Amino acid sequence: MQEMDRIEIVVEKECYVKDGIHKGMQGWICDSRSIDETWLVNFPQYGENEDIATISVKGADMKRIDKMDAKINECIKVYWDNQKKINRSQ
Repeated sequence: MQEMDRIEIVVEKECYVKDGIHKGMQGWICDSRSIDETWLVNFPQYGENEDIATISVKGADMKRIDKMDAKINECIKVYWDNQKKINRSQ
């Protein structure tokens, strides 16, 4: 991996979920340095919307992709936000 690579999260882990990041979300590596086999990754939303998060991600928890689509992040975010609402109402 290197800076500016586009990636996709391939696991669902609590350490990412606490920052709003879920399996299938896409981001880009925003630092050329890797620390303890982790990379700093930004997860944007589409257009003018605020980024979801910029967090450290283990190399084993992501895969390189050719093309990133921030709309996917928004769809996944909406799904999980709705799941939280459903769980709270039960």
